[in-house]
Amino acid sequence: MAQTLPGAIAWWARMRGEQPAVILGGDALTYAGWKGWSDRIAAMLVESGVQPGDRVAICSTNSLAYVALILGIIRAGGIVAPINFRCTAREIAELCETTEPVLAFAAPEQAPQVSAAGLNPRPMAEIEALRSGAPATVAHDPEPDAPVVIIATSGSTAKPKGVVFSNRSMTAYAAIWAVESISSSPGARVITLAPLNTSAGFVQLLHYATQGCTLYMEPQFDPLRALRLIEKERISCFGAVPAFFEFIAALPEFAAADLSSLKLATAGGSRVSKKLLETYAAKGITIRQIYGQTEIGGNVTMMPEHLALESPEKCGWGTVFSDIRVVRPDGTDCDANEPGEIVMRSPGMMLGYWRNPEETAKVIRDGWLHSGDIGMLDEQGLLTFVDRMKDILISGGLNISAAEVERVVSEFPGIVEALVISAPDARFGETPLLVYHGPAEVDVAELIRHCDLNLSNYKVPRYVAFSAEPLPRLATGKLSKPAVREIYAGAHERLPKVR
Repeated sequence: MAQTLPGAIAWWARMRGEQPAVILGGDALTYAGWKGWSDRIAAMLVESGVQPGDRVAICSTNSLAYVALILGIIRAGGIVAPINFRCTAREIAELCETTEPVLAFAAPEQAPQVSAAGLNPRPMAEIEALRSGAPATVAHDPEPDAPVVIIATSGSTAKPKGVVFSNRSMTAYAAIWAVESISSSPGARVITLAPLNTSAGFVQLLHYATQGCTLYMEPQFDPLRALRLIEKERISCFGAVPAFFEFIAALPEFAAADLSSLKLATAGGSRVSKKLLETYAAKGITIRQIYGQTEIGGNVTMMPEHLALESPEKCGWGTVFSDIRVVRPDGTDCDANEPGEIVMRSPGMMLGYWRNPEETAKVIRDGWLHSGDIGMLDEQGLLTFVDRMKDILISGGLNISAAEVERVVSEFPGIVEALVISAPDARFGETPLLVYHGPAEVDVAELIRHCDLNLSNYKVPRYVAFSAEPLPRLATGKLSKPAVREIYAGAHERLPKVR
């Protein structure tokens, strides 16, 4: 069981058995408790017929049972196939076309859409019932290079792709950051906000648990609760999108808050403003900008603490075990401060896309992951993120594929052409704005109902604009998103919110 996730948890169960691994809603799951619970789950799964390599789907909001089930599946040799709890039946069915789970578990609130997708979900209550009981023995010995999870990611394609990680890649990612930042050493206290079905939530859980930390898993972001949690529980590490740091700083209680326990604060997903850096620096906290994506395992850079304040637009360099370059279309390295595509390599990188060798070959070439993002490296090798080449929005830290939303919208009667662009949003950073063309305006309320049936809530357009004229096109004949962005810049200020 060398270099496996169950092996790491077993180690901490031996070394720090009574230390909480995860705390959610005031309920603490210790490392010893997690190991015992996951062993019983693994034994149950094996008895149910799960074999190494089989996929097991989970559709639920975050819970300690979810945490235990993840490790139980991996301990049995299965592959976790998380399903976004916001997914519609259609989205779930599309995900499961390729993952083909042999079993599915769902919380009561999510069971109807999982059933409607053609699966026969078992209740999470089965998992909860295994929290206590006699110790279980599992004969299967997990292999370091065995796949452990398929995480759906929204990129430039209309349908999500499944990013595959192994025991070795996930433990290697944890090792990278254990070397890079002593702030997340054993016993450190970490706030994690992301759902376990996302790369951020899943990776953070196993990253920090592999390092022997205690994770405070919050069901949703509440600025005041997060601030009080940092103070009361003496939180060591907190990472979030910049907007979350801004919401906390805007609280009247922020000025008097004692945040001296916070040793590592990271922000990603959008640029960190100098004003925000200065606000936290006045309290002795340096927000360090990061850069990464699901396919590289998480983040691949972290701005050095001593440089963060003077260069807020930069997000660091590679790590002790990771490399980053910026290249031209012909693959040659760009000069300093010359924009090009960001490419990366890391032992924490994905194995590839699940059952999708064509898309895998497009992004992994000669051992380097091609990000689809534009960036620049300065003379010191520090990265500045410039723009996305991939057509995605990041709303409240969640990726939205514009192509996926456009595909669903285009199915609605009366819509001939449709493009989705980003609109600023005070709460989530950005949100979808739909521009469509057709012979006449459609019933927007009915259109939104159609989207609600086929898309997760956060993907549904918040603004809708009708164009009486055909949408602009490029010389190639493709719709021109840059032109639409220019025409509809600021349109959110005059359009009513439809959600």
